[in-house]
Amino acid sequence: MSSETEQTQTLAARSWRMWVVFFLLGLAVAGVLAKLVSLYWTDQAFLQNQGDARSIRTMLIPAHRGLITDRNGEPLAVSAPVANIWADPKLIDLQHPYINRLSQLLDISQDSLIERFGNNAERRFMYLRRQVTPEVAESVRLLGIPGINVDREYRRFYPAGEVTAHLVGFTNVDGDGQEGMELAFDDWLSGESGSKLVMRDRVGRTIRHIRSISDAHQGDELQLSIDLRLQYMAYRELKAVVEAHQADSGSIVILDTQTGEVLAMANQPSYNPNDRSHLEAAALRNRAMTDLFEPGSTVKPMTIAAALMTGRYTPETVIHTSPGTLRVSNATIKDTRDYGDLDLTGIITKSSNVGVVKLVLEMEHDRLTRLMHNFGIGQMSMTGFPGERTGYLPDLRESQLVERATLAYGYGLSVTPLQLAQAYIPFASDGIFHPVSLLKRDTDVGTRVMPQGVGNHVLQMMETVIGPRGTARRAAVEGYRVAGKTGTVHRIGGSGYNREEYTTVFAGIAPVSDPRLAIVVMVDNPKGREIYGGEVAAPVFARVAAGALRLLNLDPDSWPEQIRQVAER
Repeated sequence: MSSETEQTQTLAARSWRMWVVFFLLGLAVAGVLAKLVSLYWTDQAFLQNQGDARSIRTMLIPAHRGLITDRNGEPLAVSAPVANIWADPKLIDLQHPYINRLSQLLDISQDSLIERFGNNAERRFMYLRRQVTPEVAESVRLLGIPGINVDREYRRFYPAGEVTAHLVGFTNVDGDGQEGMELAFDDWLSGESGSKLVMRDRVGRTIRHIRSISDAHQGDELQLSIDLRLQYMAYRELKAVVEAHQADSGSIVILDTQTGEVLAMANQPSYNPNDRSHLEAAALRNRAMTDLFEPGSTVKPMTIAAALMTGRYTPETVIHTSPGTLRVSNATIKDTRDYGDLDLTGIITKSSNVGVVKLVLEMEHDRLTRLMHNFGIGQMSMTGFPGERTGYLPDLRESQLVERATLAYGYGLSVTPLQLAQAYIPFASDGIFHPVSLLKRDTDVGTRVMPQGVGNHVLQMMETVIGPRGTARRAAVEGYRVAGKTGTVHRIGGSGYNREEYTTVFAGIAPVSDPRLAIVVMVDNPKGREIYGGEVAAPVFARVAAGALRLLNLDPDSWPEQIRQVAER
């Protein structure tokens, strides 16, 4: 009996424990089911978002920067497709068999590459190489290394290289304008990047495009006023003269006198905007718009024009310049020799300092400065070019006789090569001033700054400078009538004027019968036996003018006698 009771108790105990186990198992199953229901219904959105956050990314769609062209549509700055190689250091396997191949493609030593990964182990993003070619990017992608990614973007390329570098400028690695027109019109040229949602796998590779968020908007095109044919020719001739005379620098500007458009603008030294690894700061300046110099005798046509505008002088008015010197207050004005009696044309032909000083001292004290101001001297050209200088035009009192005298032949003021070229436009357009433009123009915005006839008179006087009795015979262009004026000025040193160093200038107009071009050539500190404007700058003008007149298909207006006789028959 006792044995049966014990068995019964044992069975009851076992049954109780079994029910406890069943109950606990039921609770576990119920908990799992409840959690499944919670995950599926209550937390589904949260979990989906968490999963998406770890696999879905917003990618930028790079925008194409606007094209820069010359006036004829020739490309000066284009955006070429390139790629960026970047890494997620947390996903990099430093023992991957293709790490060495990756270092070769990126031109980075394997040790340096591994060191970079180690130093940035806690980061999720780092650039390895930017703006590589699409071929290199594809080779990197095919390696299939976890954590190595390829993104597309654009790199700026400049087909004309150093020839247009100072005018066009360049962008940085992020595509932002840094110099020249790239900087001046950065907002206009810049596009607006778009974006899209993509899904990436655990190693960062894009595996699916989900949807576009916003479209990329390409930058606007910018058409400059320059003619690339003239630009190449001007740059070649300027570089040759700077090298031949071992000059410090040089600039050349060609303007369309009918519109004020800049047809060419070149400087030396220059640089290659496509490879700036060895760039020197001095080569960056667009000297035609940023460097100032005293224009010297190239302002004498303005002094003559101011005299004619008084109504007291004509081109035939005779000025007594003997004995070749003139005392003004405590200064002595000198000519290169005693020219005796000269009419106004002769003053220009012989470049007489005494002649122009006598004229300016007989005028109202501010007549010449007012005329120069109207010609754009001492003012911004309003092209919008970054770093452009205003120059300097003094506001002289009547008692400042010496300053008024030296102003008459180009000392005591400062200009840029572009300002000087702009100041010659009224002589080419019979008194109409056209503000300069670096962009191609569709409308004329000229204003009259001299009475009709004065500009033509001075232009004809300047034509004699190129003649057999003038100071710039080497500026002559076969088949064309040209006019101009030389200038040779002492450079300013630390203690005043340096008597051993010069800036040589020639400013000219062609063709005289129907003026179309105003050209200024400036060569700074030429060395050797030839240092004057008529020897250094004038020949450059002749070669550039000859080429430009022919490239623009302008008819000759000065046929040799033999050809004229044949034509008349």
